[in-house]
Amino acid sequence: MPRPTAAQFAYGSATVVITTVALLLLTGTEALAGVAAVCLAGLALGLLVAAAVPATGRTGPERPAGGPRTGATRATVAAPRPRRAERTDERVGGHSSRR
Repeated sequence: MPRPTAAQFAYGSATVVITTVALLLLTGTEALAGVAAVCLAGLALGLLVAAAVPATGRTGPERPAGGPRTGATRATVAAPRPRRAERTDERVGGHSSRR
């Protein structure tokens, strides 16, 4: 299960608080059962709002850093891989202290 984003936390929490306060003021309930029902309704609405906020940046294709922002794909932007050195002394610059 993916972790919620900061936007999902913010929208969900704000919805719970605003909905609960608004419903308590509009209904004018003072009974414990009424307050509990209003709190549960606010929590349910907050969960629905948090789930409806899109989790951006998780499902899109990765774009290489500094690459073009047009429709280019990773394959068209990627640099060729350097060839591997076949001998150890080639990897350290072509010289060795053990000659």
